[in-house]
Amino acid sequence: MAAMDEWPTGRIERLGPLVRRLLAPNPSPFTFTGTQTYVIGEGEVAIIDPGPDVAAHVEALLAAIRDERVAAIVCTHTHRDHSPASRAVRAATGAPIVGCAALALDDEGPRADDAFDVDYSPDRVLGDGDRIAGPGWTLEAVATPGHTSNHLCFALPEASALFSGDHVMGWSTTVVAPPDGDMADYMASLERLRTRAERLYYPAHGPAITDPQAHLDRLIAHRRGRERQILDLLREGQQAIPPMVEIIYRDVDSRLHPAAARSVLAHLIDMHSRGLVRRAGEAWQPA
Repeated sequence: MAAMDEWPTGRIERLGPLVRRLLAPNPSPFTFTGTQTYVIGEGEVAIIDPGPDVAAHVEALLAAIRDERVAAIVCTHTHRDHSPASRAVRAATGAPIVGCAALALDDEGPRADDAFDVDYSPDRVLGDGDRIAGPGWTLEAVATPGHTSNHLCFALPEASALFSGDHVMGWSTTVVAPPDGDMADYMASLERLRTRAERLYYPAHGPAITDPQAHLDRLIAHRRGRERQILDLLREGQQAIPPMVEIIYRDVDSRLHPAAARSVLAHLIDMHSRGLVRRAGEAWQPA
């Protein structure tokens, strides 16, 4: 885990000829060092995941692009640590909000991320393969449902890079929390990214991923391993999610256990759809 002083907030950092990063001051056990906002291009730019509606973050972002034109404010999904600052940036710059569709979900269960941004209002929704462009840069939307049903990644072909949002993170696995999070969709989205050729991923949380294909393989293997653990526990007579979480995640910070329970539920729902388990109320059994 990187030291906090290696992840400064309020200061724009250059990561490559077309990519700059600004870290929001919202660190937590769920967001690592905070949400990373990316600025793409020079002179005429796009902003990816403007972040939470935190005044200091918005002020730092606007200061960093003071002499530039914002062509688009781009959102990967609508959790409150990603999209709310889009309104303040739009008000200050006149730039359109583009990217994922709006999603207002009444989900009061324990989460490993903020609840949904119910006020998100895009000027243009991008579908899979849709593009926006500026001088020397292009962003292509890549539909990656799973973490949320409206999640998009964005490819930057000029840098062979992918902005992976929360779908592929640099510090942890992604929480898949029903009812909107869907494990089958998440796994299919991981498999889809394996067919792509980007050599570098910029996630919304954690360091850049320089070995994306190997990283994707590790994420898929991790999820298949979790599935096997759950099936083994069911065969041993465990029927409820809480005790399974206590066993599977015994070495994980207990503050994360409620979120882990949502991921276990997502696995069970997926396994049920594939005929591997059956359900009776809150009890689960192998099929």
